[in-house]
Amino acid sequence: MTARHDRFIAMKLICLLLLWGVISGRAQDAAIQRSVDSLLSMMTLEEKCGQLNQIPANWKDGVSYLTDEGKEMVRRGQVGSLLNAAGASSIREIQRLTVEESRLGIPLIIGVDIIHGSRTIFPVPLAEASSWDPELVQKSARVAAVEASAAGIHWTFAPMVDIARDPRWGRIVEGSGEDPYLGSVMAAARVRGFQGTSLADPTSILACAKHFAAYGGAEAGRDYNIVDMSERTLREIYLPPFKAALDAGAGSFMSSFNEIAGVPSTGSKFLMTDVLRGEWGFKGFVVSDWTAIGELIPHGVAANRAEAGALAINAGVDIDMVSKIYMDELPALVRSGKVSPGTVDEAVRRVLRAKFRLGLFTDPYRGASTERERKSILSVDHVKAAREIGQRSIILLKNEESLLPISKQTKTIAVIGPLADNKDEPLGPWHAGGKAADVVTVLEGIKSQVSPQTRVLYVKGCEIEGDSGARFVEATLLAKQADVAIVALGESERMSGEAASRSNIDLPGVQRELLKQVLSTGTPTVLVLMNGRPLTIAWEAAHTPAILETWFLGVQTGNAIADVLFGDVNPSGKLPVSFPRSVGQVPIYYNYKSTGRPFDELNKYTSKYLDVTNTPLYPFGYGLSYTTFSYSELKLSSQKIPPGSDVSVTIRVTNTGRRKGEEIVQLYVRDVVASVTRPVKELKGFQRVTLDPGQQKTVTFTLKPDQLAFYGLDMKRVVEPGMFKVYVGGNSVDVVESEFELTDH
Repeated sequence: MTARHDRFIAMKLICLLLLWGVISGRAQDAAIQRSVDSLLSMMTLEEKCGQLNQIPANWKDGVSYLTDEGKEMVRRGQVGSLLNAAGASSIREIQRLTVEESRLGIPLIIGVDIIHGSRTIFPVPLAEASSWDPELVQKSARVAAVEASAAGIHWTFAPMVDIARDPRWGRIVEGSGEDPYLGSVMAAARVRGFQGTSLADPTSILACAKHFAAYGGAEAGRDYNIVDMSERTLREIYLPPFKAALDAGAGSFMSSFNEIAGVPSTGSKFLMTDVLRGEWGFKGFVVSDWTAIGELIPHGVAANRAEAGALAINAGVDIDMVSKIYMDELPALVRSGKVSPGTVDEAVRRVLRAKFRLGLFTDPYRGASTERERKSILSVDHVKAAREIGQRSIILLKNEESLLPISKQTKTIAVIGPLADNKDEPLGPWHAGGKAADVVTVLEGIKSQVSPQTRVLYVKGCEIEGDSGARFVEATLLAKQADVAIVALGESERMSGEAASRSNIDLPGVQRELLKQVLSTGTPTVLVLMNGRPLTIAWEAAHTPAILETWFLGVQTGNAIADVLFGDVNPSGKLPVSFPRSVGQVPIYYNYKSTGRPFDELNKYTSKYLDVTNTPLYPFGYGLSYTTFSYSELKLSSQKIPPGSDVSVTIRVTNTGRRKGEEIVQLYVRDVVASVTRPVKELKGFQRVTLDPGQQKTVTFTLKPDQLAFYGLDMKRVVEPGMFKVYVGGNSVDVVESEFELTDH
């Protein structure tokens, strides 16, 4: 006991020095490595495999706990991390058991899916991406980290950085949409928010970039399905957000459920070792998704649990989530020579390094307490932040005759729809510790902001799903009495997220019929959409005067929406994903490649549909304002750019309307002729500008040489000389353009 005690005193001292910043950089890494190696030398093979085993907590009456079997596993050193435990009191007891009753007392890492808030629930990630505001997205993740860490959580299974071009896929709600540049910016922002300036800070939590890789490319938009794509597409579209997360310091990655070109990600040495650790230099650990190692068997690449375990550990997956294959099978695999001892040791080192970086050897509880938890959750500042990013996440899709904003002095307002007074769905999928009681509904938000003389009438009208129109008559009667009708329609939170793919992405149930009934009264009508994916709303867009896309905005839903409805906030959100006209257009995205027969309306024998245009209903980057903006005087620093030089791009943006507003100015580039085909447009930058009525500003972008690079014929990154088009505008379609030539000398 004395030797063990002395070792752990030394380890605690090192952790304290790291926390105080006395040692840093290479010295810090070396100190951690010495401590890790010292601890590793004390461990049996079974204890090493235990560090790679992750089990879930159990729940009863809202309290997390370990079963008797789980407790015994912890005492034997067979558990290295725990998922889905929450609550400072519960986690402290579990951690106490670990550090006091196991032989080596190595603390657990506690991981939870903190996706868009811990208790103060923020907009879903797809909504936050609609803000195009990385600083606010970082702030959202920071609030989530502060609350989660107070509750004893050390690690979040976020951010999800999968690119998604198919809105049928339910998990599109968890990411940042279809574009690798925007996705990369948001991935880095979330990592910085979760991890803060130091993981040793007890308010920081370890980030986990998931799902590595290309999970969002699932065929038919069906969750868990196969992915089959070229390496070029993988590297240019799906991998950049992961690299951005790594560069921002993400301490862990999660393997994806899917295969790519016949190789399941959880068994892919190419992904986990060659790319992630070899090319990118990743030093953290990789965790499997839930039972993904065991699922190598139904994938058909492993005949049994032992083969699955060997395949995953040799590929570079360090932690086995839930399936217990590493605990049960790895010791025998090592002793039989099918897995080398060095492979296991290196995986354990990665896990132990993270525990040191988190300061768990200094304080296994990281200061978590019921008092700290009580003070942090739903604090005034946190709720204010949720409202602010909710406001920024709303997109104005349509506003005929300036129906919006609505006057707070309006005599009578009818609020209609199954999502109008709903406290459950606005939380969205993966809402961690969020509670319906914390949610401000649309109806509540409206009532809180109108004048005392305004009558606010409400009827649900119909259910989210189902085929009953029994309350249509009541909805019609209310709409007839009103000066304006606000109809809140969309999905339930269970209709998006994991295992929530939809083949039909129209408004569910009879919601469209309800809207038709309201519109038939002639009352000016605003459609407020709440959903976790783009919907096919071509009919709604053609017939409804005003439409707000609000996604799922979390606890401040009603207040944020009312702020926009009544004009206290001028909407500035932009779509991070294209809206199809019809599900038959899916997958649809702005950065497609031209064919040899590009679309020509007058020529049948070109790439198009017979029954619908190729274009989306609403394009990537689209979003209106209560004012208008014009773009002029696009200038480049030169029309001929020598190799290795930057290109300066300037544009004049003018507020041509009558209200102050914010515009997100977007820069796109096209490589006109290259050795391999290139997209028709690629986002390369964006800036937010605030302009008073009549005000002008000159916005400047700098294009770096690497932003013109792509994977050439030999799959090496290359910048080729030739002509480039530059586009700047308020979305991916409405742009002004210029061009330059990149010379070869």
